[in-house]
Amino acid sequence: MFIRTNDKITSSQAVIFMTDSVLGAGILTLPRDITEKVHTPDGWLSVLLGGTVVMLAVLLMVKLSQQFPGSTIFEFSQKIAGKVPGSVMSLLLIVYFLLLAGFEIRALAEVNILFLLEGTPIWAVIIPFIWTAAYLASGGINCIARLFQIIFPVSILILLLSLLFSMRTFDIDHLRPFLGEGLPPVFKGLKSSLLIFTGSEVVLYLVGHLQHPEKAVKALLAGMSIPFVLYFCTTVIVIGSMSVDAVLRSTWPTLDLLRSFEVTGLFFERLEFPFLVIWMMQMFCNFTIYFFSTTLGVSKILRIKFPTALFALMPVVFIVALISKTVNDVFTLGSAVGNIGVSIFILVTVPLTVVYLIRKKGLKPHA
Repeated sequence: MFIRTNDKITSSQAVIFMTDSVLGAGILTLPRDITEKVHTPDGWLSVLLGGTVVMLAVLLMVKLSQQFPGSTIFEFSQKIAGKVPGSVMSLLLIVYFLLLAGFEIRALAEVNILFLLEGTPIWAVIIPFIWTAAYLASGGINCIARLFQIIFPVSILILLLSLLFSMRTFDIDHLRPFLGEGLPPVFKGLKSSLLIFTGSEVVLYLVGHLQHPEKAVKALLAGMSIPFVLYFCTTVIVIGSMSVDAVLRSTWPTLDLLRSFEVTGLFFERLEFPFLVIWMMQMFCNFTIYFFSTTLGVSKILRIKFPTALFALMPVVFIVALISKTVNDVFTLGSAVGNIGVSIFILVTVPLTVVYLIRKKGLKPHA
């Protein structure tokens, strides 16, 4: 047995799992990433457009996965396209999830060292998180989902409170003029807004782990809508509070916004500290999902036991996390991984869907 076949999650757990696969380090840099491309206050329109496109892509991936209940992309890709092409597609996904895992754990470490543990060697931050994630993932997807159910409400509450208190510095004039340069700048920011939703490809195996796969569309679209709304609100509030010029000068604009004011009367007068502590937990959730995704793919393709693949990949993830030498290199890796995510959809999901529709009469859904 390579991994427990009864390792299932409920629809409510799937909503949280989907949200945590997308909502992570991007919220710290999204306003700057978008504004660098748009150079107008209309970056929020790019997020709105990009989120809509991703929701449609997720719908397509869910519908494809539902045709093979109980199977993951690593299995039904070979059934649709053949053993060799299907294995190549699965390998692309594995490399993609591996790079995502390396990027997320490195981003977590960079934020940790910059704001909380200054002077700590980067390896000393990364290694404990990898070990913890490996221990968690060894329990299977249900174990991961149960921990996420604890972390999710806390992280969302802290984020919403941070955004709410940030409204005291909000100035609607920072979002004007509306479409002052027309739609072209909005489309320039579309790519950055698409990249922020990387990780949504987990639906290609998540449907196979649902107790009720017939409810996958509702559950997973709900899971995508949460980060969609939060990314949108964050972009509007950060740009509206700091202005376009200030956002462009900031490396971590969301954190800089929280550091720009104090809230008297609260236990924490400066909100960036509780936000950072909680949000690192959210970034850890991101990393755990991608680490689990990589391990699942390797165990399925190579037909080895899941724990064996898990522990064999630990040093690989560590090496990937240390590839980047500087913070700018980390951002470059993040952009590259985002581009790969778009390519994965074009090279894997779309061809599989087309081939499936062509061969539909000759295929029998996997039971």
